[in-house]
Amino acid sequence: MTDSHAHLDACEEPADVLVERARGAGVERIVSVGSGLESCRETLAIAARHEGVFATLGIHPHQAADEDAGQLADLRELLGDDTAVAVGETGLDYYRDYAPRDRQLVLFERQLELAAELGKPVVIHTRAASDDTAAALQPFAGTVVLHCFSAPELLSVALDRGYYVSFAGNVTYPKAEELRDAARAVPADRLLVETDSPYLSPQPRRGRPNEPANVVHTAAVLAEARGADPDALASQVDANAAAAFALP
Repeated sequence: MTDSHAHLDACEEPADVLVERARGAGVERIVSVGSGLESCRETLAIAARHEGVFATLGIHPHQAADEDAGQLADLRELLGDDTAVAVGETGLDYYRDYAPRDRQLVLFERQLELAAELGKPVVIHTRAASDDTAAALQPFAGTVVLHCFSAPELLSVALDRGYYVSFAGNVTYPKAEELRDAARAVPADRLLVETDSPYLSPQPRRGRPNEPANVVHTAAVLAEARGADPDALASQVDANAAAAFALP
């Protein structure tokens, strides 16, 4: 099993403890996400300590007005690390609006250009910005992962363009039937599962900090929703993560 999106550096417990606990739960690979340059450096350090941990590095849309947004040359250098498998998370967030929307869009477009230059996938954060996200992604020819999918209005775009669609713990919540409907519609070879640790713990662990070991609960709900054998779905999403991020 692969947790395709976790923020190991943002968790309360030490990353080393969480990685070992994940392995005990059968989660052999974790794609850990750095958001901002300091977070990216810490994420690379975690990946260096643990076989099976890989890094996705980017500047979050919330940080589009921060100093890091003007230092993409530093981000490019960090992405040269052997454990860095993707650019992101990047995208647009018009729900929180922690940064001006025009600054978010410029940062998003620059990171898409960086991903194209380096030949790496992009991991997308989008919230209340589906139209602008789809428009910005339209020219990008590389691999796209829609992280923590929660925008059913983007499903047709994702299906038409062959994006990977990653579901987090919110798909397990009792009122999330619309997300489970979306999960049923995603082709088996484009489905990913994640924790977004330490956020969005799945229903059996709700109210506690999330961690990569919990990805098995989200995978179980996806299997049930799709009428799939749980072991077969776990193998499929593991293979999908390997393909999306070119994991060994």
